Amino acid sequence: MSIFIFADRFFLEGKVEGPGFLEIKDGKFGDFSERRPDIAVEILDYTGHWIAPGLVDTHIHGFNNHDIMDNDFEGLNEISKGLLSCGVTSFLPTTLTSSTESLNNVVEMIGNNYTKVCGAKIKGIFLEGPFFTEKHKGAQNTNYFCDPSLEKLKVWQKLSNDFIKKIAIAPERKGAVEFIEYAVREEIAVALAHSDATYEEAKQAVEKGASIFVHTFNGMSPLHHREPGMAGAAMNLKDVFAEIICDGNHVHPAAANILMNVRGRDHTVLVTDCMMAGGMPEGTYQLGEFPVEVKAGAARIEGGSLAGSILQLKDAVKNVVDWGIATPEEAIYMASTAPARSIGMDGECGKIAEGYAADFIVLNPDLDLIATYLDGVCRYQLRKEGVR
Repeated sequence: MSIFIFADRFFLEGKVEGPGFLEIKDGKFGDFSERRPDIAVEILDYTGHWIAPGLVDTHIHGFNNHDIMDNDFEGLNEISKGLLSCGVTSFLPTTLTSSTESLNNVVEMIGNNYTKVCGAKIKGIFLEGPFFTEKHKGAQNTNYFCDPSLEKLKVWQKLSNDFIKKIAIAPERKGAVEFIEYAVREEIAVALAHSDATYEEAKQAVEKGASIFVHTFNGMSPLHHREPGMAGAAMNLKDVFAEIICDGNHVHPAAANILMNVRGRDHTVLVTDCMMAGGMPEGTYQLGEFPVEVKAGAARIEGGSLAGSILQLKDAVKNVVDWGIATPEEAIYMASTAPARSIGMDGECGKIAEGYAADFIVLNPDLDLIATYLDGVCRYQLRKEGVR
């Protein structure tokens, strides 16, 4: 049975259309047409609204007072459900640097339970650490830093039922080249992060297959005119994706604009790096083993360093448009299709295209989230009057 969505604007694969009608059949996207269907069918009327792909958050540690490292399925499920209010329909639960035993337990829990969550769909696991270096450690625990280990990765893959889809490393660590080559063969996206690498070290890692720079400008050697560093590599190397946290705290809007201009908005990925305080009031929370104070829209550990964020992905989309550095079409792409592409998942999410799961969001022209749909079913709605 088919239903049709009517709206003023549709952000389809590679183009923006509307007003018109989008078919949803058996939970999947069908055709788009400017003409009203001839047959008598159910039509959801979103006059005055826009339809966009469900957002894809490929870097998120927690939400609604739950953390991925809690190793608790109920918490994972609550994160999944909470993300629907952020416009997120697919995500990668993201770990932190921790003990091998703790990481073993967490990836096994996710690998055994990811199909059971009731909200946003889990598309894989992002291991952020422990293969980092100390100078740009951020809120990662240096007690567990070590060189990249194929043995550990193989164990994590086995425990997670081959569900590791992305892993971050510092490219200057011993054994990084061999590790990257192996991970890429296993179809794991290799990201570069928390690193004091030179431009040449980052370049070598990319030549071996690394393809993502994690939260660009944060946790990496900065751009200098005689040593471009990791930040320079993120902007200048070909065929890589650059994450960026657009909450107004991590990166100045002008720096975000520079990255988008040189990297290209088709290879810039909006992420949240959200921790458990996302969706919660100000106060004291945990990020891994560190207490975090959330105040004035920022999460910081003792000493003042930023510790993830409380950013919601829908707000990152809105921010870059409000800052005047992206059009709505570009902003939505950077939060849906680009992240899915960065982890090789654009064949199943991040687009409104025929045959894809009908995971989409409804926005007003101010880019406020009105509703979130999974498989053609409304799972979150801000207000009832949006549908007639």
